[in-house]
Amino acid sequence: MTRRSDEAERTVSALADADDRVVEGALRPKRLAEMIGQTRVRDQLSLMLEGALRRGRAPDHVLLSGPPGLGKTTIAMIIAAELGAPMRITSGPAIERAGDLAAILSTLSDGEVVFIDEIHRVARPAEEMLYLAMEDFRVDVVIGKGPGATAIPLDIAPFTLVGATTRAGLLPAALRDRFGFTAHLDFYEPEELGVIVRRSAGLLAVALRDDGAEEIAGRSRGTPRIANRLLRRVRDYAEVRGNGLITRDIAQAALELYEVDERGLDRLDHAVLAALIRKFGGGPVGLSTLAVAVGEEAETVEVVAEPFLVRAGLIARTPRGRVATPASWEYLGLPVPQQGPWARQSEAGQGPPGEVTLFD
Repeated sequence: MTRRSDEAERTVSALADADDRVVEGALRPKRLAEMIGQTRVRDQLSLMLEGALRRGRAPDHVLLSGPPGLGKTTIAMIIAAELGAPMRITSGPAIERAGDLAAILSTLSDGEVVFIDEIHRVARPAEEMLYLAMEDFRVDVVIGKGPGATAIPLDIAPFTLVGATTRAGLLPAALRDRFGFTAHLDFYEPEELGVIVRRSAGLLAVALRDDGAEEIAGRSRGTPRIANRLLRRVRDYAEVRGNGLITRDIAQAALELYEVDERGLDRLDHAVLAALIRKFGGGPVGLSTLAVAVGEEAETVEVVAEPFLVRAGLIARTPRGRVATPASWEYLGLPVPQQGPWARQSEAGQGPPGEVTLFD
């Protein structure tokens, strides 16, 4: 009985995730003109794509970097739509061998767009094949093994590679230099997110007041994906416990239920701050130790929680580990200690009072 219940729960969860992906896909802008925010990147891409169309050639390869949820996949789809070209989608972890990449590249049509998400995780043998494909539109297929192995050159159709990564520093310089256009996506301003929330509400036929949109936007951590997800959860609350209209009060009540506070911090963020301050006295503490303390993987803490907490000025990354800033103590309603990691660094002669040495 328990096994069947677990299977049923997994099925329901999978269906819910699939439904969320369908809804998220429907909310994506389809053209550059429909994009909100990222003005600099949008203008640069528009020039590059228009120039390529006028020349009748495939545009340069594009590298997009930035935190999750800012629109890297959306921009890749927009590039294909603006070019009127088909698109092939894969991910770095899925390309484990050079043969996996050769199978994709050898079947491309002229001008096709290839999107590789998390491109920094492509296996090294495939990465070396990718260098040749990006520069010369050719791959060498190796037949046989050992001394009798033979490399057969295979021409491929000109294509445009769009690579996306959340960790640009892990990309080898040789791969990064082969991209003709690189762009880093920045977090969105609350005003831009408000426009995105109102647009999504219109597409979802959700009754939304401006004050409700502002409340959702202000708690979305500068990320459109989070804004759209919160909008859907607030919509559920408004329909079940309200009259269907999303106002500021409804949004506040719904987001309090889902443990998203007024600054956008969620359960994981609070757990990280609480562990850093209450268990480790404000740090410094290593990432893996901090992750164990909150019951999460180190990569989850580093990629999901840490970027926003650092940007909000609540934690800092130092050579000795993560430390809590005075703002985080105040945020949790605790008195700021007179002695802390920032004070110890100053005493050691590493900088003036209050200065924290950061690293990437």
